Amino acid sequence: MSDDVRKRLAGLGLRLPEVSPPKGAYVPAVRSGRYVFVAGQIPLTDGELTQTGRVGAEVSPERARELSRQCALAALAAVDSVAPLESVARVVKVVGYVSSAPGFTRQAGVVDGASELFVEVFGDAGRQARSAVGVDVLPLDSPVEIEIVVELAPGAENPAENPA
Repeated sequence: MSDDVRKRLAGLGLRLPEVSPPKGAYVPAVRSGRYVFVAGQIPLTDGELTQTGRVGAEVSPERARELSRQCALAALAAVDSVAPLESVARVVKVVGYVSSAPGFTRQAGVVDGASELFVEVFGDAGRQARSAVGVDVLPLDSPVEIEIVVELAPGAENPAENPA
């Protein structure tokens, strides 16, 4: 990937947010060889939860899809904190958790907000394997949470892991 990724973000009217400090005993992203594993990201605005509630009750599916997209952008910021975003070769896996009201079954459509952002930013390299999981409640009463795994381009390995 080249500088095109930042141009695509700008062209979409987006910028990477600040990486949110962990809300527990974990780190936002871990780099291991050519992979970056990103902890679940919830929709935050200025460090505060953007919206609370269950999808299909207090939160509409359309709004939840927007929040999923916001989580995806936060996940990209977490990637960028441990490896330059330009070094991402592909988005490998997305797991989306949707706090769902009883009977709500459109989790996949909610998580599409995140999946589509990755394709808009990375093109075909943004197409990923994915799971969309309905849950009763998420941390801080978040409607959605997105976690991702990305693969870095060859040669982008962490130098500390590959001593000369």
